[in-house]
Amino acid sequence: MAIHCNPLLHQFILQLADNALVLGHRISEWCGHGPVLEQDIALANIALDHIGQARMYYQLAASFEDGATEDSYPYQRDVRGFRNLLLLEMENKDFGYTLTRSFFYDQFHYLLLEAIIQSDHKALKEIASQAIKEVRYHCRYSSDWMKRLGDGTEESHQRVQKAVDAFYMYTGEFFMPSAADEYMAAEFNINIESIKEKWLENIQAVLQESTLAMPQDTWFQKGGKTGVHTEKLGFLLAELQYIQRAYPNMNW
Repeated sequence: MAIHCNPLLHQFILQLADNALVLGHRISEWCGHGPVLEQDIALANIALDHIGQARMYYQLAASFEDGATEDSYPYQRDVRGFRNLLLLEMENKDFGYTLTRSFFYDQFHYLLLEAIIQSDHKALKEIASQAIKEVRYHCRYSSDWMKRLGDGTEESHQRVQKAVDAFYMYTGEFFMPSAADEYMAAEFNINIESIKEKWLENIQAVLQESTLAMPQDTWFQKGGKTGVHTEKLGFLLAELQYIQRAYPNMNW
């Protein structure tokens, strides 16, 4: 029998899980297609880190819902049921886009995990304590590549600057609290708005070292946390969920 859970706590757990799943799936698309073998392997391992984190969150969510398993959430929900950030469903396009998307999110993710570790929710603290070791590496990896690409050749600089300009508008959603975020801030001291200043400081420092310009636009996209997504997530889920949709409840 499932343990009682506040619906907003459950939604917050799914936000974390969906972020990990969707980004892990996007990065996994590089498997066998990396620019060089070393980076192909590195990206595959980072994708596995995110999928592993997603599994831990989905298992926790399932413990609060009768009849649910960790597979229920990725395979049996439609697009509007997902709560991931819009940035994470954006397509790879090229290596610069992939690294820029990860860079913006990794810096946020690390600070969020630090906040969770210092919070009052025991189960989430345990997951965050495991995940932060991997995310520390993710931050270093994506930041190092931003510097290499930004301060590299003229072409690499132009490509990664284009990615920065395209993706920055999605980063504001990190700090726009959903009802679940507000509940977690009030009940468990996990306040996403409190980490914004540090995130901006970290982002600006890396971009400056990378000789990349910080976008000045102040208008940001939102919707992912409330289930309003781009068509890109629909195509991603069509691939992810195909086998389970074609052969419901299949086991192997």
